[in-house]
Amino acid sequence: MELLKRIEINHKVLKGKAVIKGTRLSVQYILGLLANGADFGEILNEYENLQKEDLLACLKFASTILSDQLFYSTIQDTA
Repeated sequence: MELLKRIEINHKVLKGKAVIKGTRLSVQYILGLLANGADFGEILNEYENLQKEDLLACLKFASTILSDQLFYSTIQDTA
């Protein structure tokens, strides 16, 4: 849970999107970078004020949010 303290949600920052505390970098943006192949080193070089723990916090936040979600297939098995 310590990592999640690095993430904040404030309606005055990016309209309430989850961001890395003290920045305007959203969790969604960081996850998008990772999903498109950027590695931690590349992101940390681009945003020198970030730490590895900030990136891990984004992953932990996403994991925590998704753990409470249920997804239903819209495809029905006809067999």
